[in-house]
Amino acid sequence: MDIKLELVAVPVSDVDRAKEFYERAGFVVDHDHTVSDEVRFVQLTPPGSACSIAIGKGLTTMEPGSLDNMQAVIADADAAHADLTERGIDVSPVDDQQWGRFVYFADPDGNRWSLQQLPNWG
Repeated sequence: MDIKLELVAVPVSDVDRAKEFYERAGFVVDHDHTVSDEVRFVQLTPPGSACSIAIGKGLTTMEPGSLDNMQAVIADADAAHADLTERGIDVSPVDDQQWGRFVYFADPDGNRWSLQQLPNWG
């Protein structure tokens, strides 16, 4: 049985501010629909990802900023660091570990992301 992760809700306090941040970080806006006064659904997909994130209103009961460690895989930590920095995203220095090279950043609410360049195991 295949199980493919499709969508992760990211809790934010200001949908438009978060949408602008993720667009600036290079995420593609797939949908932005206001369903009612209580529900707005914005789906964004990181470049090259099969899984998207959802921000909005009425989507989750998590507190804004409570997502502690979303992790994604990247090909090159140095290139990701340079790209995000050029886009105006505040990123950590590249963190070299035995299990990979990492770049960290957070959205305006404090939801934290970890981008991992996998080690060359071969």
